[in-house]
Amino acid sequence: MERNIFDRNTILKQLETNDIWDVIVIGGGATGLGIALDSVTRGYKTLLLEQSDFAKGTSSRSTKLVHGGVRYLAQGNVDLVKEALFERGLLLKNAPHLAKNQSFIIPNYSWWNAIFYTTGLKVYDFLSGKLSLGKSKFISKSKALQRIETIKRNKLKGGVVYQDGQFDDARLAVNVAQTCLENGATILNYIKVNGLIKNSNKIINGVIASDIEKNKTYSIKGKAIINATGVFVDNILKMDKSSNKNLIRPSQGVHLVLDKTFLPGNDAIMIPKTDDGRVLFLVPWHGKVVVGTTDTLLKEHSLEPIALEEEINFILSNANAYLTKKVTRKDVLSIFAGLRPLAAPKDGTEKTKEISRSHKILTSDSGLISVIGGKWTTFRRMAQDTIDNAIKAGLLIEKECVTKDLKIHGAKETKDRSNHLYVYGSDQKGILDLIAESPELAETIHPNTHFLKAEVVWAAKYEMARTVEDILARRARLLFLDAICAIQSAPVVAKLLAKILDKNSDWEKKQIREFVKIADYYVLDKTEPSFHVQ
Repeated sequence: MERNIFDRNTILKQLETNDIWDVIVIGGGATGLGIALDSVTRGYKTLLLEQSDFAKGTSSRSTKLVHGGVRYLAQGNVDLVKEALFERGLLLKNAPHLAKNQSFIIPNYSWWNAIFYTTGLKVYDFLSGKLSLGKSKFISKSKALQRIETIKRNKLKGGVVYQDGQFDDARLAVNVAQTCLENGATILNYIKVNGLIKNSNKIINGVIASDIEKNKTYSIKGKAIINATGVFVDNILKMDKSSNKNLIRPSQGVHLVLDKTFLPGNDAIMIPKTDDGRVLFLVPWHGKVVVGTTDTLLKEHSLEPIALEEEINFILSNANAYLTKKVTRKDVLSIFAGLRPLAAPKDGTEKTKEISRSHKILTSDSGLISVIGGKWTTFRRMAQDTIDNAIKAGLLIEKECVTKDLKIHGAKETKDRSNHLYVYGSDQKGILDLIAESPELAETIHPNTHFLKAEVVWAAKYEMARTVEDILARRARLLFLDAICAIQSAPVVAKLLAKILDKNSDWEKKQIREFVKIADYYVLDKTEPSFHVQ
């Protein structure tokens, strides 16, 4: 039987048998996974350690857009937009099963806005160059109403249509992790870095990390140690030097998920100026509609941030200002909050709209490399810059970056997206093979969802899923689509997972309890009678 390179015990053996690594990446979100992929494909011996699950934090809680950023163009940040549009084009080519071309409509309620956005988006088209996804254009009021049935008619002049990218963030993270493993990297979730090792010259040459599942501690030596922990970047910097000032100011972004009836067509809506000047998106995603986001500066960070009441009201009121079908709290199927790791401004600026989204790479006196800021769209470029930085610092022998044309695990052109299994790309066959071997795996995990039992088995065997939450939040995405349905699916998932991971009934019960506790944050209307595990 062929060795399963995605099996945790197989991966752990690599950790135990390697004496020294070229690159140790701390953090398994978009930034860390991108760096690990860039590193291993250049030929460096690469290790990545993630304290929780891949993309558990910010990287699974985005607006699901791969975009240049129309807002940044309005701010005059042309270089950032140009770089992001180039990377958007690469991602749509390298992960076509997860990233796709999405049409957006900006509804115009004044002729001045119609002229302003039609002109501005022509610049956006121009900056995308050869990797353009299609030309923007103005459409009449009647065409706009045809395409967006639920948009308010009163004073509507028309709309501007433009093309941008859309994707599944957490599934991309999982596929990037698989690509790393296939290229020879050692990638592990649920291994927490607790300390940094330094030589007699106070230069970092390793990490101390513990396997959360086995309660086992490792002392791991490496040449280049990279801190890619997003909003947790300061925690690692303080391990290096306890007097280090905070470099990150977390900004919270909240999203509400609604039924498709609120936006029945194929187009997304982009509202360029809400009542406080921010952008609001309504985007079709996996048969639902994602509405967001907010931009709230916080003093603290956590793995499970909670939406503030004013953020919920902001999204509801602004969505209702444009939709004919009124959105109430009872209509919200899931609510999720993510923290953007923004570089803390030196001048004390409090307006998050004015804090740069571009990434920064810092090298400490000890040789620790830290990556700050950035976004999913530019994750490949951030990784290239980070490894180039490690080479310039003399930590690695020079080798060329090869990720521009590198296909991500599962890459397959997918025009027909009617079957939800399309997100697996070339792995779809593997799931169908599981069903052929065990026909009962063709059953869904809940009557109200299309997710199959076979997907749970696949996630545990080949996608490094270790918990019920890993599966329902970041492999099948059900927690983000319908939180109550996810809660009610937990016992079925726990039973399947326990069998594969060889766990007992006590573990099952504990998994269900822990998942329900987390999923509670994703339920907005807790008066719903079905808000319990069946």
